[in-house]
Amino acid sequence: MAKIRIETINPVVLSPPNRGRYFITGIPIQWFRFGTGIVLLAFVALLGGCAKLGPAMMKAGRGAYNITIQATNDEQLLLNLVRLRYRDTPMFLEVSSVNTRFTLNSSLSASGSFPEGSDTYGIGGQLGYSDQPTVTYTPLQGENFVQRLLAPVDLDTVLLMYHSGWSIERVLRLAVQRLNGIENAPSASGPTPARAPRYRDFLRAAKLLRTLQRSDALRLGTVQEGDESFVAVQIAPHSLDHPEVQELMGILGLEPGRAFYEMRMAVNGGTGGRFIAVNTRSLLGTMFFLSQSVMVPKTDEELRRVTTTLDDNGRPFDWRRVTGGLFVVHSQKQQPANAAVSVYYRGHWFYIDDSDLDSKSTFSLLSQLFALQAGKTKSVAPLLTLPVGGG
Repeated sequence: MAKIRIETINPVVLSPPNRGRYFITGIPIQWFRFGTGIVLLAFVALLGGCAKLGPAMMKAGRGAYNITIQATNDEQLLLNLVRLRYRDTPMFLEVSSVNTRFTLNSSLSASGSFPEGSDTYGIGGQLGYSDQPTVTYTPLQGENFVQRLLAPVDLDTVLLMYHSGWSIERVLRLAVQRLNGIENAPSASGPTPARAPRYRDFLRAAKLLRTLQRSDALRLGTVQEGDESFVAVQIAPHSLDHPEVQELMGILGLEPGRAFYEMRMAVNGGTGGRFIAVNTRSLLGTMFFLSQSVMVPKTDEELRRVTTTLDDNGRPFDWRRVTGGLFVVHSQKQQPANAAVSVYYRGHWFYIDDSDLDSKSTFSLLSQLFALQAGKTKSVAPLLTLPVGGG
């Protein structure tokens, strides 16, 4: 409880009677009464100022709650990534409501004593308030758990993330596990696999698409044909002869020179040609995928608390080949001094380095993806309509 206290510094001493009038250290008692009235008026004015405490407390409290909720959400998300690396069960608690009650308390007191020869008086008071917050947590389970974690990310969500300013390379590496049958470590969408995944061609295709995006030669949006609309990729006509475009066509098995390439949801692969078959991860799949980049302590590997993936030669596989430049979580015994977010788990600190901008960006994208999946509607209005013409 915060308190504001008002009281007289020294007691008031009254001298013995003098010609029927009381004096306080040489001052007439009437003056004392006047001064006491001033103190009382000041105290009443202070109480009147309590009306201004409400906005002030709201200004201070809202920012503090906002920072705390954001920080604990990040910690919870990181904690669940670490849990998945250890094959422990993830758990989400959702902050469904925050209520707080401010209680204002005030009091005024007066005292006096009448010893022989002098009289002593005192006046005092205090003003205080208390903050009593109530936070409601809702476990994510049952139908909500299935919908948010196990439902595949749809193409509308991929489109929305792309048009929110995210790199097409980052979006594809995180949320997509196959493009026209080209694999992006699909076995990493679950518990850590025993064998090394396939990923090289996909990473190259994603990087080529990022190059086209940077040169403003790539469009991702919706195409309207009659009563039907679909998500499509369009490459600027002036870029169709570029070596990067030709290489991309070869990797994905696409027909060169077309005006656009329709994107379709698929489980495994696609026919290529004028179609791009997209197999997306679920939200839980993206979390499993990123959990492969959690650098666990060496002792936990030796004690077989985590799966060690092996390459074709039987040697330990370095998952940074797949997630390098995208995401990494470090671990150490001591609490990190330069962490953007950190959690303590299994006797060690796991953290994202505050200077690792790529990991922070991917972590932010994962947070946004979680929010999109959590509040996903049946349909999303197209953000960009691509013109239809040619090929």
